[in-house]
Amino acid sequence: MPRLSLDDLYRLAVPSDPQVRPGGVAVAYTLTTAERDTDDNITQIWLAAPGSEPRRLATGTLPRWSPDGGTLAFVRPVDGKPQIHLLPMDGGEPRALTTAPLGAGAPVWSPDGTRIAYGGPHFAPSADGPDPNAPIVADRLDYKADGPGLLRGLTAHVFVVDVASGALTQVTEGDFHAGGPTWSPDGQRLAFTTSMEPDRDLVPSGAVYAVDATGGEPKRLTTQDVVCTGAWWLGERLVATAFKDGPIGHTRLFAVGEDGQEEIVTGLDRNVMIGGPGYPGAPPALDGGDLLFCARDAGATHLYRLRGGAAAAEKIVGGELSVSGAGVAGGRLAYVAGSAYTVGEVYLDGEKLTALALADVELYPPRSRVFTAPDGTRVEGFLTGEGNGGPLLLDIHGGPHNAWAPVFDGVHLYHQVLAARGWTVLALNPRASDGYGEAFYTAALGEWGVADAQDFLSAVDELVADGTADPERLAVTGYSYGGYMTCYLTGHTGRFKAAIPGGIVSDLTSMAGTSDAGYFLKMWECSGDPAPQSPLTRVGEVTTPTLILHGDADERCPVGQAEQWFEALREREVPVRLVRYPGGSHLFIVQGRPSHRYDYNERIIAWLEQWVSGSPN
Repeated sequence: MPRLSLDDLYRLAVPSDPQVRPGGVAVAYTLTTAERDTDDNITQIWLAAPGSEPRRLATGTLPRWSPDGGTLAFVRPVDGKPQIHLLPMDGGEPRALTTAPLGAGAPVWSPDGTRIAYGGPHFAPSADGPDPNAPIVADRLDYKADGPGLLRGLTAHVFVVDVASGALTQVTEGDFHAGGPTWSPDGQRLAFTTSMEPDRDLVPSGAVYAVDATGGEPKRLTTQDVVCTGAWWLGERLVATAFKDGPIGHTRLFAVGEDGQEEIVTGLDRNVMIGGPGYPGAPPALDGGDLLFCARDAGATHLYRLRGGAAAAEKIVGGELSVSGAGVAGGRLAYVAGSAYTVGEVYLDGEKLTALALADVELYPPRSRVFTAPDGTRVEGFLTGEGNGGPLLLDIHGGPHNAWAPVFDGVHLYHQVLAARGWTVLALNPRASDGYGEAFYTAALGEWGVADAQDFLSAVDELVADGTADPERLAVTGYSYGGYMTCYLTGHTGRFKAAIPGGIVSDLTSMAGTSDAGYFLKMWECSGDPAPQSPLTRVGEVTTPTLILHGDADERCPVGQAEQWFEALREREVPVRLVRYPGGSHLFIVQGRPSHRYDYNERIIAWLEQWVSGSPN
């Protein structure tokens, strides 16, 4: 086969959000593709069924079937704003249902199919609105967010639109951000999650509320001892995801009643995954009387079933597959799952309906290896490449509570290209990673770098000792927390010949006052005193040639973090380059401009070849 290139991998089509058609065996799903020189991802709705070729239905995303399966609601832009559209399955063109000034979120059908609820952005009448020149007045720390940027009075609320007439009702209003809505079985109420606490910017909080579908005062249903992140009415039961013992730890499932909540799944020391950019999973669902949910195990996201009355959940989709979406209707289960050779395929009751894997290139499957840190902690990693004594790239994931999975990675495409060029890539899940129990998940609280640096360096030592890696050709990269650790490690050792931190944190003290999550990270991740763990305190020890990659509109790890590291290294005449991606949020490497994502991968490869392989570029 020909030598693997970024252009080969950029042909990937990524499925997501599978939805089973009620009363049938077809599955609607979103298919996302990208062109390397474009500024927009291409999202289309496709339909797949056993025994037939998938077919394209429309341009858009977030497909949702009406209760009778006769109409498909989905979202696509109108004049640059996402609007809900309806596609009749008996023929005809899609029609726009909403004309929301700021756009509409995912459609949620009422049980009788006559109304659709959605969550969407909203400016209060008294707010300054989108005037970019209006003064920005802040009384709390939550006046900005990664992605939207400065909120300027922007909130998120619940709306209901009548399917026949298009008449719109704003169900909630006020100074809070309502999460996505869910209908009660009788169609009379909507539930959602939010925080209305006056000091919600200082103390993590979140609760499930219910409100009449025509509007009114929301009623709080959960107690103060849980922090809720999502709610779904599954049959007669309202199910919520929440943190139980503080804002950092495993997400758990609760049944919510009128006077509080009760934990549903016990005895499973794993994190429930509801899905999100960079964090695969799916919302909980009801299959007959059984509860379906996703949880992360050893880096991969698997699908579990809790049968009615059972004490323990059973894994029903696992093994070499990692689940990134699921849906159920009429006793049929659809899911999207990736493997070592595909970023994702659509399945219905275990039968694969798509063939999206790249058939004409040779991929390098990640293989698991367990390392032992100096203190005896066992740490799992995944090696991509031949491992025959060539150069080694240590790649560090973000979070720090995320995890690498042993599947084909559609974001970090440079892993495959480097493997084809003789490199070995080590994707390590150090302490604080997800999928290994809650004690492991919280093992680096208050000790960023201090607790987990040994995990990385000892694993590299093992690979050098057994001949997998050349000690003279070592490099390190990482994004977000991985960018932080890349800076941290190069301040403590000069063994790496090249470093590429992305979306970085260099100074935890300044980040606490400039990041949209800075106060939270300072108080709960860093135990209130982050200064000693800041890479900037050790920048004088750095000699590693460093390429810094950062989104220009990043509010989670503000671009000033990159500028500080760049200035400090340049002042000391360490070879350094700063690349800023205009308009790029913290998630730009996952869902940003295709041209930026391609450039990000391309620059990593070029920097490594220049400083480690010695190839001119």
